[in-house]
Amino acid sequence: MSQEVELLRRFSFDSAHSLPNVPEDHKCHRLHGHTFQVEIKVTGPIGETTGWVMDFADLKKATQPLIEALDHRYLNEIEGMENPTSEHISIWMWDRLKPQIKELSAVTVHETCNTGCTYRGDH
Repeated sequence: MSQEVELLRRFSFDSAHSLPNVPEDHKCHRLHGHTFQVEIKVTGPIGETTGWVMDFADLKKATQPLIEALDHRYLNEIEGMENPTSEHISIWMWDRLKPQIKELSAVTVHETCNTGCTYRGDH
């Protein structure tokens, strides 16, 4: 019997954004920035030979180009991020990672240590 586990890898990036669809007097309508924390999770059986679900190096290799595309950028200028809420950032990342990582189970984006969003794909 194979045991299924979820593993995660954390990343961070610093970016600025504004939320154009909130009221003009809302603080997030104005340009502001965050040190975003991202967790990429994969779920699957523990490999009998390797003893892991996935090599953390492979997870980093797939994710790092996305982090580099977002780091020190104005997110609103990135295609598909015209309204860069945590929700949209997590979906944007999922859509680019899922074709490469079949075991992908969740993408979590934290704007602060107290706020974040997790996307688990369309069900």
